[in-house]
Amino acid sequence: MPRTPTSIRRACLTLAAAVGAVLLGAGPAAAHVEVEADTAQALAENVTLTFNAESESDKAGITSLRVVLPEGITPADVTYDAGPKGWTFGATADGYTVKGPAVAVGEDAEYSVRVRQLPDAGQLAFKTLQGYGDGRVDRWIELGSSGGHGHGNSAPVLKLEAAAPGATVKSPTPTPTPTPTPSAPARPAPAPSPAPSNTSAAGETAESGGLSAGGWTAIGAGALVAIAAAARLLRRRSGTGAG
Repeated sequence: MPRTPTSIRRACLTLAAAVGAVLLGAGPAAAHVEVEADTAQALAENVTLTFNAESESDKAGITSLRVVLPEGITPADVTYDAGPKGWTFGATADGYTVKGPAVAVGEDAEYSVRVRQLPDAGQLAFKTLQGYGDGRVDRWIELGSSGGHGHGNSAPVLKLEAAAPGATVKSPTPTPTPTPTPSAPARPAPAPSPAPSNTSAAGETAESGGLSAGGWTAIGAGALVAIAAAARLLRRRSGTGAG
């Protein structure tokens, strides 16, 4: 029985759909960052979160993961647990960064942190910037589903079960108080200078116009000698006149 144009057209559409499904299935899956918890429950304490960042580059390895913490978790509540060899952890104003030597090209980067207590919420989004050794950055920061590869993809989300009966929010983690710098000891005040003495002792100056007692004595003796000399001179002159 000869095929009609309609049946031929339907066969072509079916074949095209099948080919498209095969091609989509064989294509690379979108890379992303995933997060898991050993206790995915609201208000759970001392929870270990494990993050797995898939590589999307065939030229450079992953070197850093910068995370913005969701509301209810502060940087002081998070401590580093484990990660790629040589990687270190550092708190930021709104989260933390784990970084270090690049992992092998094409390999995922996995690390874990411990959280003091999860907030009372249904889910938590951990916005992440994924850096590579060649300067590339994949931004996993969008809330909700999104398409595309690498740039502008969804943030990793952790879904939480309801809090256990009787669970309560613990007090905030205290902020470390900086150790005060010891101040220099106060310098002692200088001793007051002794008041000048009015006593005329050996080698001391009496307050008599700036001269010592010995000085005034010498002046008096000189004056007496001068008077006596003047008297003798007058007597000589008087005697000469009388003769």
